[in-house]
Amino acid sequence: MAGYRKLGRESGHRDLMLRNLVTSLIKSGRIETTDTRAKETKRLADKMITLAKKGDLHARRQALAYMTDETVVKDLFTDIAAKYQDRNGGYTRIIKVGPRRGDAAEMVILELV
Repeated sequence: MAGYRKLGRESGHRDLMLRNLVTSLIKSGRIETTDTRAKETKRLADKMITLAKKGDLHARRQALAYMTDETVVKDLFTDIAAKYQDRNGGYTRIIKVGPRRGDAAEMVILELV
């Protein structure tokens, strides 16, 4: 059994989609997406915030290698890391919104706590 969800995509497409979702979440503070995508994005976003809390050069380079926007990484390491310095995990929250009109997929809002 895989330790992640495949989300009906090939690996390259899935990886880039999740990178974009994580970048958007950290940039705007909240995104609306499907439930399964939100659960995967939450896992990766928490890892990025943990890297930012370390704050060293290696962690910054790892975050830059993963996220698609350098300005978001700068904000992550300066503002968001300081905000969560005394919190051990659980940096994001999932709020259920209801089914999507087109295909009845369960929609949620994923936001930073």
